[in-house]
Amino acid sequence: MGMITNITQGFSPSRRAVLAGGGAGGLVLAFSFAGKGAAADGPAKLNAYVQIAPDGIITIVSKNPEIGQGIKTSLPMLIAEELDVDWANVRTVQAGNDPQAYGRQFAGGSMATPLHWDQLRQVGAAGRAMLMAAAAADWSVDVASLTTEPGVVVHAASRRRATYGALAAKAATQTAPELSSLKLKDAANYRIIGQPIPQVDTAAIVTGQPLFGIDMRLPGMLYAAYEKAPVFAAKVAGADLAAAQAVKGVRKAFVVEGGTELDGLLPGVAVVADSWWAANKGRQALKVQWADHPTSSQSTPGYAGQARSLVAAKGGKSLRSDGDVEAALSGSAKTVEADYFYPFLSHATLEPQNCTAHFHDGKMEIWAPTQLPEPGRQLVAKTLGIAPENVIVHMTRSGGGFGRRLMNDYMVEAAWIAREAGAPVKLVWTREDDMRHDFYRPAGFHHFRGGVDSAGNITAWANHFVTFGEGEATARSAGMAATEFPAQFLPNYKLDVSMMPLGVPTGPLRAPGSNAIAFVVQSFIDELAHAGGVDPVEMRLRLLAQSSGGAFDAERMAGVVRLAAEKARWGKTTLGPRQGQGIAFHYSHLGYFAEVAQVAVAQDGTVKVEKVWVAADVGRQIINPLGALNQIEGSVIDGISEMFGEITIKDGQVEQANFDTFPLLRIADAPVIETHFIKSDNPPTGLGEPALPPVVPAVTNAIFAATGKRVRSLPLKASELAAG
Repeated sequence: MGMITNITQGFSPSRRAVLAGGGAGGLVLAFSFAGKGAAADGPAKLNAYVQIAPDGIITIVSKNPEIGQGIKTSLPMLIAEELDVDWANVRTVQAGNDPQAYGRQFAGGSMATPLHWDQLRQVGAAGRAMLMAAAAADWSVDVASLTTEPGVVVHAASRRRATYGALAAKAATQTAPELSSLKLKDAANYRIIGQPIPQVDTAAIVTGQPLFGIDMRLPGMLYAAYEKAPVFAAKVAGADLAAAQAVKGVRKAFVVEGGTELDGLLPGVAVVADSWWAANKGRQALKVQWADHPTSSQSTPGYAGQARSLVAAKGGKSLRSDGDVEAALSGSAKTVEADYFYPFLSHATLEPQNCTAHFHDGKMEIWAPTQLPEPGRQLVAKTLGIAPENVIVHMTRSGGGFGRRLMNDYMVEAAWIAREAGAPVKLVWTREDDMRHDFYRPAGFHHFRGGVDSAGNITAWANHFVTFGEGEATARSAGMAATEFPAQFLPNYKLDVSMMPLGVPTGPLRAPGSNAIAFVVQSFIDELAHAGGVDPVEMRLRLLAQSSGGAFDAERMAGVVRLAAEKARWGKTTLGPRQGQGIAFHYSHLGYFAEVAQVAVAQDGTVKVEKVWVAADVGRQIINPLGALNQIEGSVIDGISEMFGEITIKDGQVEQANFDTFPLLRIADAPVIETHFIKSDNPPTGLGEPALPPVVPAVTNAIFAATGKRVRSLPLKASELAAG
């Protein structure tokens, strides 16, 4: 066995330490070599990522979960490029959960490209070096005299050629090269990176092949439904199981005591049956009494009332205070005061939560569409009281994640039920389960005060942010950083925060935090621009010119602002009545994005987003242009869709249950989307999330331009935008 490592976060152990099994921190890439016992007539495994068959077919492992972001295509592209193979001969497979071989495996934060851009290219280059070393040994030549063509090692001097397939078995026995010694390709020589390549699973998806967690089948598998309290974490006070057990096909019904951790195993009643239909019918027949719970009095109107009281009290903890905001406001030519609100949102993944589990031979084996497989493995082990090494997690393709599947509650439910049932069990949530037991994007309240001088420049900015949490800790994904724009871009800036307790589970939703903060910040910039008589594009450029070493590169952001405005013909387009354009920008997940939206607002207040221009700077290289466009267009549509939905709470329970009360954007309502990239001399970054935040304020600012009505509260309501 051999191992090559590379560390990304400033930690660089010696090769001896890594070979001894050491190494911690950052990303460790391990290569497990097949050794001298590799069969010459079968596929040879060069390392944990690459396997080459005698016929030259290359199988490349994709380490991270595939949740629709295209990672099962783009990560193998990095390896294939440096391995120097023909993409037509590449087959990709999903890795299992194996931290020893692959380091951290997760889908979230748009981090796959930043973390793996160098590392996986080195994986491919190492494999190529081993193939060349095998050829050099066979031909008794200096490896420096060899080159490669796609899938072939070439010795030009003797005109000898050997296919990777012929060399693979011997290459698998070669000593692994030091990664630091490898020379990577110049971008001018890329043949795979930068090409628009369809997702590798597309054909299987459109022909209905079983790829997703919900497709999983095992011999002798049973099905489960799980009833939980509508008030989060309420315990089972009593349950009559007889009616459920009388349903044809039901094998077993039982109470699960559960715990109080919202992202763990919560109390409920499980029904196990021969089919999911029977399990759900049995569940519907249950008679469950739920215990009282202290959060059952919470409600959406109650949160709003508390927020108003907290703002009126002018209290809160100061997160940042630069200059003298109060003096600057007093000396401003004009001041603006405004209250903004955004609601809880559901992830609304099209594939409801599901998991298949089988407890056998003292081990729990799991098949799940998870974004965080290793924390899921640890959660199952802890909850079931078994050793983590006795939990095996297989990652299935996910029908949408958006942050929801960073939580593994459905995984631990399936594991517990399967152990109790004594057979393989597939747990499938209903759409109603999914919407009423989500980890919601937190709602938030912002009270802004701002001022401008006689030239329209912003003089002061104060934000009293009311969110959820207790003590010093905000609820998950409910915080706001002290460095959030326009902090460090204004001399007089203040951010205070007040918190109120919450019984509703929250969590990251695509571009967490940013998806809400961009709305309020970029909208209030527009309000101040209007008050100061300054064009909204010009106001943003003025702000960006005032950077004092802020949290992002102001010039890169100014570049995308100018590009978006140019492509949308800002100020030069003739618009009709109740038609308008709005602009916004936001920095998140290392990406610089500015977007212009053009809307038309009907007399009855119905909003149609006609077109969105996107300008992006995500570094010097787009790995897969087709996948990049998919992510940007999906983010824009996702962001617009979020403007029409809300999750409301009554008596501690979620009121919405399905798409009739939580609508998603329909195809007919999707805008035309035009995307433009700035190729800056910076490392490539991710694209799954940063395109979403700017579209929301771009649309609301466009609505103001079209109607003169400022949108300060979401979701959009036609009645508030109607003419008259």
